[in-house]
Amino acid sequence: MRIKEAAGRGTLTATVLASGMALLDSTVVNVALPHLGRDLGAGLDGLQWTVNGYTLTLAAFVLLGGALGDRYGRRLIFLVGVVWFTVASVMCGFAGSVGLLVAARILQGIGAALLTPGSLALIQSSFAPEDRGRAIGLWAGLGGVAAAVGPFVGGWLVDALSWRWVFFLNIPLAVVVLVCIFLYVPESRTPGKAARFDVPGAAIGAISLGAITYALIDGSWLAGLAGVLAGIGFVLIERRSTAPMLPPGLFACRDFAVINVVTFFVYAALSGALFFLILYLQISAGYSAIGAGLTLLPFTLILLVFSPRAGVLGQKIGARLPLILGPLLSALGLLMLLGAGPSYVLEVLPGVLVLGAGMTLLVVPLTSSVLAAAPQEFIGVASGVNNAVARAAGLIAVAALPLLAGLGKDSYTDAAAFADGYRSAIWYCVALMVLGAAVTAGLLPARPAATSPDQTPNP
Repeated sequence: MRIKEAAGRGTLTATVLASGMALLDSTVVNVALPHLGRDLGAGLDGLQWTVNGYTLTLAAFVLLGGALGDRYGRRLIFLVGVVWFTVASVMCGFAGSVGLLVAARILQGIGAALLTPGSLALIQSSFAPEDRGRAIGLWAGLGGVAAAVGPFVGGWLVDALSWRWVFFLNIPLAVVVLVCIFLYVPESRTPGKAARFDVPGAAIGAISLGAITYALIDGSWLAGLAGVLAGIGFVLIERRSTAPMLPPGLFACRDFAVINVVTFFVYAALSGALFFLILYLQISAGYSAIGAGLTLLPFTLILLVFSPRAGVLGQKIGARLPLILGPLLSALGLLMLLGAGPSYVLEVLPGVLVLGAGMTLLVVPLTSSVLAAAPQEFIGVASGVNNAVARAAGLIAVAALPLLAGLGKDSYTDAAAFADGYRSAIWYCVALMVLGAAVTAGLLPARPAATSPDQTPNP
């Protein structure tokens, strides 16, 4: 399949919009948090769970989503995920309490876990090798557009209508995705795969992430211990399973393992920073919901214009240099956002531009190389692993940073206290970005084979 063909354009549209919806609900909700918090009587912990309920099941089950796609058909699981996600979005919009909203967000995350790995795996398995780099670049750039434009649209909906409409926004997008799936998207699966999947591994993985998240938000050391023990149990189950959702052999490839470590540091920093920035601008800097959402529009434009070029650059020079310079440039952008204030042009825009440039430089080479490092029969699982790592990183960052920054349950109602917490959190995010660059510099080869567009090496 080629990008210029109707089937190629339709497949790209479906995968971009679907992954964009999943990304959208990772970011757009941040804009609505102060409003839904006041409407539903939630504390800061309730706002954290509104974000993390979604991220928890997305991170826990995205591996299963990739494995199901490899075994039952990537198009089929992608379709199920889109429908599930849309129904759960409607439930979120009608939630009448924080508890019901968090429950609906948990269900929404499961739908996202089914569709997210399928969107990238369909591109990898459907497009001709010479078009894959550009297709992945467009997927990353346009998906990033959906994620970053979302807060602007969501802010407008919150100010003009209600926070509930940030969830109803998914309905028209889902209709377009479903039309494209039925008209254009081809089916693909790994031949000979047994029709089995790893329920025990998925369950204990979710328990581990959930317990650790609970421990970080509510300060329960018993929950933290349970989460660590469940994590050890997950590793043991995967090593002994005849059909693991996370094949241990994947991490025998050094490039694959290193890039996933870098993914964790970078996405923990990005998720934590965006969570705090959008709240800080509304709580402490006096921005409206739409004003806070607009702050990320330049980030969107940079991703849109330069992500395809970054994909081509990564194929030519390898992933190492972009994965060193990208996090360092992003760290500089975060440092500039320490001084974010009422003047958008002078105090916010420069940092957003630099952060956007850094993320654009690293996202596509990271995504392309982590897929290329995996064997062809495991591309769905590899996509799931990388997504799981990114989501788990965001989950832990949003849970841990308020604790590390000294913020309590009622802190988001105190502008001065939240401003102090924001600055502390950003410093932690800067450190995480620098760690990502350091891991790349120390452990990733100068020209890893994973960046070659015409081959997929075995680990």
